[in-house]
Amino acid sequence: MNGKAILNFGIFLLIYNVLTFYIGWNGWIWLNTAFGFEHVWLYTAATALLAYAYLIGRVNLTFFKVVGAYWVGLFQYGLLLFPFANLVVIALLIGGVDEDAAVLYTGLVTLTALAGIFLTGTFNAYSPVKQTYSVSLPKRTGSLTSLKVGMASDMHFGTLSGKTHLRRLINELNKMEADVIVLPGDIIDDSPDVFQKKNMGPLMKELKATYGVYGILGNHEYYGRKVNEILNELGRSGVTMLTDEVTEVAGSFYLIGRRDRTEKNRKPVEELIGGLDLSKPVILLDHQPFELERAEKAGADLMLSGHTHRGQMYPNNWITRRMYEVDWGYLKKDTLHTIVSSGFGFWGPPLRLGSRSEVVEIVVTFKD
Repeated sequence: MNGKAILNFGIFLLIYNVLTFYIGWNGWIWLNTAFGFEHVWLYTAATALLAYAYLIGRVNLTFFKVVGAYWVGLFQYGLLLFPFANLVVIALLIGGVDEDAAVLYTGLVTLTALAGIFLTGTFNAYSPVKQTYSVSLPKRTGSLTSLKVGMASDMHFGTLSGKTHLRRLINELNKMEADVIVLPGDIIDDSPDVFQKKNMGPLMKELKATYGVYGILGNHEYYGRKVNEILNELGRSGVTMLTDEVTEVAGSFYLIGRRDRTEKNRKPVEELIGGLDLSKPVILLDHQPFELERAEKAGADLMLSGHTHRGQMYPNNWITRRMYEVDWGYLKKDTLHTIVSSGFGFWGPPLRLGSRSEVVEIVVTFKD
């Protein structure tokens, strides 16, 4: 780490600890008022453990990983709700309401709101919906006049997105009776260890499509620094992984899978598409929905992406809308059709507000 990186990390840590203190202080005031709780050091230790549980959980400690994931949700919505609750308490005190009553009842309302957020968010995370799109491409494919594509991205299979969620994915995708299934990245969360421990590979083999199941790497497959192990594991699980590779499917269309842009040495899209017979449809899998204009100019007809989670937890979708040309749904850019999924899984807490876990069905028709 260079000096600038250390300084930035120090600033981040300072801000994080100040915000954690603010959340902890609000909890302490309410517990003290409601129950007369006075063990301040015990409470401080518990709050610190919560705040750093996700980091502790990185050392393959499942309990801390789960607790830390939920802390991420509590941290975000605590920062959104607690300032408003503080203002309400101040307003009640100015209005002559007893201090204990103001703190107690405002805290109860805030706690109820948090419970509602967590219940709704959990339902949205674990109850996927199906999004359907229709795309028409002016390309010839021999005898193939249409293609049904089943798509799911960002499963983040691991501790909280486990075997039960994989069964949901298999049920939803197999119901489509798709011609081809594509998984555009972040299939496994950071490391294959939990995926292997839960024996999810053999179950994943139950995914069925006429022309097979194809996947690409996302940014999270790089974070655990076990890319080759993940590629091997998914290969054994029945997924053909495309890493800056082109495959011609059924002699009718090209399917291109890019490495994630985390890989600095990934091939340019022009190199991957250059030399192909562009009278045939070109379907491009790229985890992060960037470089749409380059993909269109290179000759891609349909680009499929994930990564954004559509912000996952409201109001983060305000940010993703401004970060990406399309952060969710469909966009036609000149001759390029782009579809971005909000993802089937989740990162961090199994919570979704303002977004839903989803599978995507794309019906592509071909016309000369």
